[in-house]
Amino acid sequence: MIRKEPGSRADFVRVTFELPATVWAESVSLVGDFNGWDPTALPMARGRNQESWRATIELQRGREYQFRYLINGSQWCNDWDADRYVPNPYGGDNSVVVL
Repeated sequence: MIRKEPGSRADFVRVTFELPATVWAESVSLVGDFNGWDPTALPMARGRNQESWRATIELQRGREYQFRYLINGSQWCNDWDADRYVPNPYGGDNSVVVL
């Protein structure tokens, strides 16, 4: 799930990325254009009362960002609630969030 809210500045959007609790994982990272596809830059977290994995970041309005989730450091997963999908050079698709 992707939730979009006004950001701290007019030209930014606060975006929350969420994976449901049904995704079993020891670790999940949000990886994409916004962090140079660095699998260590944005680990997702679960709170004590939250079953889902979440990460919230502010992204510039008027842009599109490709992203994927990296589960347990080896399994790539798309967000099925993404705004759209684009082919990647590895034979799969990347999720896209449009702001």
